[in-house]
Formats: sequence, structure tokens, C-alpha cells
Amino acid sequence: MRIIVADCSAEYSGRLNASLPLSKRVLLIKADSSLLIFSELGSYKPLNWMTAPCTLKDITPDGADDDADTPVPEKVLRVSADKGSDILEVTLQHIYSDETYDLGEDPGLIKDGVEDHLQRYLAEQIERIGKGTKLVRREYPTAIGPVDIMAINAEGEHVAVEIKRHGGIDGVEQLTRYCELLNRDPLLAPVHGIFAAQTITPQAQVLAKDRGFTCLILDYDDMKGTEDDSLRLF
Repeated sequence: MRIIVADCSAEYSGRLNASLPLSKRVLLIKADSSLLIFSELGSYKPLNWMTAPCTLKDITPDGADDDADTPVPEKVLRVSADKGSDILEVTLQHIYSDETYDLGEDPGLIKDGVEDHLQRYLAEQIERIGKGTKLVRREYPTAIGPVDIMAINAEGEHVAVEIKRHGGIDGVEQLTRYCELLNRDPLLAPVHGIFAAQTITPQAQVLAKDRGFTCLILDYDDMKGTEDDSLRLF
């Protein structure tokens, strides 16, 4: 992992064009050549980035200097997407810090258990998504990843359930991909979608409704049997 603190500007070109004016920022460069640009304030997301697969090149011109008051940069980095024409070019006028760290192999994200427990509880209490519903299985396999829960409703039709702790638009898009794929199988179609989470953003609810999905609010404590609040179907 390489971390650079510098006065820099950036230009992104390709499918879209975007630019960042000169300012002090943090550049994070990963072992796969991904480059992410962060600012001190604002969203936790980077201001701009290029993710793998990509190629990173140092294209610093001759005569480069570290004087921020001159137009000559100290360093120029160009990251090109391996699949496509997207390019992110970062011009560093003055570098305050440039450090590289070997983080070693990462064991991956270990969830706090809530999302997994929600899936298990809902599978055990499957009629919460509709009277007469029967569980097919948890982690139903597909070519693009497992569906959290596959069930059959009282009408004998399949239901795919995507479960999140906090439901946003990304989760609805994920459920959309699953349902589009599953509905191509004549043995499964029609497959209905349910987007289930402890909280669901208003934008995600609107998108889910537009896609023909049902939103299900999950009460974690109630599912554990500690509260009597009922689930709410939108």
C-alpha cells in the first residue's frame, strides 16, 4: 500500500470527464495499481478513483521540481483502465509524504453477525414474508452469486429475498440482477423479489417499487424473540 500526501490536481477522461483543481489531498495506491484520491472533509468515498484491472505509469516530465509555486510538477501519475479507454491522470505539484507499507495478506471482512443472523432468522420464520410461504434454501446459488433466500409463496411462485442490514440502492440493483437471471429459467419463472433490511432508504424504496419488488423491514430484536413489534410490508 502506497500513501502519498501532496498538493495535486487530477483529470479523468473516458466514459465521463471530471477534474479536480489543485489542492492538498491523499492518494492511496494499492498493489493492484488501483488509485484513489481523498480529501480531508466530505464523504468517506474518494473524490476520484481508478480501480483494477488497470495499469499505473509514472510519466513525470524531465525537469520536474518540488516547488509548488512553479508550473512544473514534481510528479505525474497516469492510471489507465485495462478494459476500456478510461484514464486518470494525477499531477503532483508538491509531495509532503510518500510512504509504502506491506500490509500482508488480508483475511477479509468478518461481519458482526447481524446480517447473517437476519438471514438465518428469516429462513426459520419464512412465513414472515407471506402466509403459506415455504423455504427452498438459504444462499441459493446462481452464476453471479448466491441469493440470500429462495422461497416459494402460497401461489407456488418463487421468491428471491435479498437481505441487508441497511438497505440502499446498491442492494436493490443486486436483487434486480438476481431476478433478471433467475427469470430466464423457465423452471423458476416467475421469480418475485423481496428487498429486506433493518432500514431502507427512501430512494431504495422508490427504486424497489419501480422494479416490482416488495420492501420488508426486519426488526432484529423481534426476530430474536425479544420484542413483539411486527414487521412492516411496503
